[in-house]
Amino acid sequence: MPRNIFKEGKKYTFSDYFEMGHPAEEIVTALGYTLISQLLPLPQNNQFDPAVLENLKNSYYALVPKISLNSEIAKRELMIAPLLHAVIKTVEAKLNIEYSIEIDDKLSGTIDYLFHSTKQLIVIEAKKGDLERGFNQLAAEMIAVDKYEEANLPARLYGAITIGEVWRFAILERNPKTLLKDIHTFRFPEDLTDLFSILKGILDNEAQPA
Repeated sequence: MPRNIFKEGKKYTFSDYFEMGHPAEEIVTALGYTLISQLLPLPQNNQFDPAVLENLKNSYYALVPKISLNSEIAKRELMIAPLLHAVIKTVEAKLNIEYSIEIDDKLSGTIDYLFHSTKQLIVIEAKKGDLERGFNQLAAEMIAVDKYEEANLPARLYGAITIGEVWRFAILERNPKTLLKDIHTFRFPEDLTDLFSILKGILDNEAQPA
């Protein structure tokens, strides 16, 4: 029987999962899903102008010595948002920022970024630090999206947790209810080509509804 990690009468928001001391496996199990860590085969699309990434890198290297990165908002402005804006210019997709969802007393709150194309969807959570605790929050958000748009989603959902300098991806297999956590991480800006290719590849990827 899954361990009850929730306090009776308390309403949990997504940010509460970041503060929890429980491991991700316990949190995911308590929400009715299974967690598996493995190396994920992520779709990639390399059909884009390399100058796009050169411009991103040059802008980052020019600004980073002049900007303090000691807050989540600073990292979002300098590292995360420019990358997402560049991606969305190359795909047919919509980018929702600060997207609110309310399912029940265990799943509600605001998702930092929600990419939605006609073919796929990506949940992105940005944190100042602590990739592992951030993954707990991402897991809750992906499960909430699964429940929120149950009839209109493909069989597989994608997610990413980033602290600006580092990204980790996840896949939610909707049937069975399994969350796959990538054991590999990507660095920004060192792995910018891979990051850009993966985000573009997911949104361009053909997917069948569940």
